[in-house]
Amino acid sequence: VQLQASGGGLVQAGGSLRLSCVASGSIRVIHVMGWYRQTPGSQREVVAVMTNAGSANYADSAKGRFTISRDNAKNTVYLQMNNLEPEDTAVYYCNMRHMDMELWGRGTQVTVSS
Repeated sequence: VQLQASGGGLVQAGGSLRLSCVASGSIRVIHVMGWYRQTPGSQREVVAVMTNAGSANYADSAKGRFTISRDNAKNTVYLQMNNLEPEDTAVYYCNMRHMDMELWGRGTQVTVSS
């Protein structure tokens, strides 16, 4: 299984971006997919995760601004990010967990200018 993320970029504060991550491989429906982010010198932190049943959890910083969604048929997870702030600048990583397997995508840079 491989994860391929896309959708990062440069946006002004208050703008929006949509991240996508596709999991390719032999697993029909992945249990948990989600997004994490990391800034230089900091630990990777969770942004939002969602189970295949649609149960979602968000970091406090993401609540009310970000929305995670999934297309289980395509093993794809999305992160709609609205009202972005400079503090959201980070490398965003796609993550999947299924049984005893955990994988990370390569990361996509999100930069929010003030």
